[in-house]
Amino acid sequence: MFKDPLINPKANLNLFHSAPIVFSTRIRLARNLCQFPFPEMADMSQRREIVAQCSQALRKLSGIKGARPIEIEELSELEKQVLAEKHLISRQFCKCREGSGVVITKDQSCSIMINEEDHLRIQVIRSGFNLSKVWERIDAFDSELEAWIDFAFSPKLGYITACPTNVGTGMRASVMMHLPGLVIANHMEQVIRAVNQLGIVVRGIFGEGSDASGSIFQISNQQTLGESEEAILKRLKGVLNTVIDQEYNARQKLLAQHKSKLFDKIGRAYGILKNTHLISSEEAMNLLSLIRLGVDFNLLSEEYRSTLDRLFIESQPGHIQLNVSSQKEGDNVQLDADQRDNVRACLIREAMASFSPIDFKNATATANVKRSTSHE
Repeated sequence: MFKDPLINPKANLNLFHSAPIVFSTRIRLARNLCQFPFPEMADMSQRREIVAQCSQALRKLSGIKGARPIEIEELSELEKQVLAEKHLISRQFCKCREGSGVVITKDQSCSIMINEEDHLRIQVIRSGFNLSKVWERIDAFDSELEAWIDFAFSPKLGYITACPTNVGTGMRASVMMHLPGLVIANHMEQVIRAVNQLGIVVRGIFGEGSDASGSIFQISNQQTLGESEEAILKRLKGVLNTVIDQEYNARQKLLAQHKSKLFDKIGRAYGILKNTHLISSEEAMNLLSLIRLGVDFNLLSEEYRSTLDRLFIESQPGHIQLNVSSQKEGDNVQLDADQRDNVRACLIREAMASFSPIDFKNATATANVKRSTSHE
């Protein structure tokens, strides 16, 4: 049923060519087949039947032509880690047992997990701030799929899901944001408290329970019941635009009031990354964040942004291990932490070898680089 996976650590990461503040937009829908128990309660024969029915329906959809269906048993632990680092599967899916699968489109803009927490977890992701376009695509996809699958639905409650917090629309819309200005100014906790009061949740780069390494945050809706998808997206969009404004204001104040300290941070980060021989993933993320901020301030060329965004993912532990393994076919090389740190440092040095020196005299006075491209 499923093809052998071909997981390339340098494949499309959905983060390239993003705007200064917003990396990417993602919407996920949770759906369940009405005639089966939830995955956790289903026996193996039921789980396999769910996979079979979902796979059959998915093959009929025009929106996922060229998709690669993968059964979880065919994935090594390393391959699952890489897919999770790319945000194509969840950490919870990595722990799923036999009778689960994932379908990933060729461009990696859409992935569908089968028998994770729900029978179907449908995700569409796109670079930049694109809530409207992402919703348009996933809504059309969901409507087409509903013609082939009888979803569990209550006229009173909406879509029925394994976790009560997803009942209703079953929708989680999130935007990945780079917020170094708020982090450096120590305003991030205040922002988190404010948006929480509006039913919006803030998490780290890899979702619930993850750290906000690199000043990267996922901001998403928390409420799914009693509100339409359009209303949720409208409210979320308003909050996100406010956060974007606050990030720009924080950058302006830092540049106006603490310019030397700010430039010192960026300059030190540049020097370390250009010359390091051992670096952890967390340190790499934090230093890359500062270099990316340097691009936003026009201290470095805009052409470097896509390389930096790629390094955020390629410097993760799974990608480092897979990159080494792919270079030594047939040789299962297991790196320890120090070896990964060495390979990561080499990767970053090579990627930044062509970077020109920082031009501190060219800083944008208002820290307002391409502001219009961040707002939807």
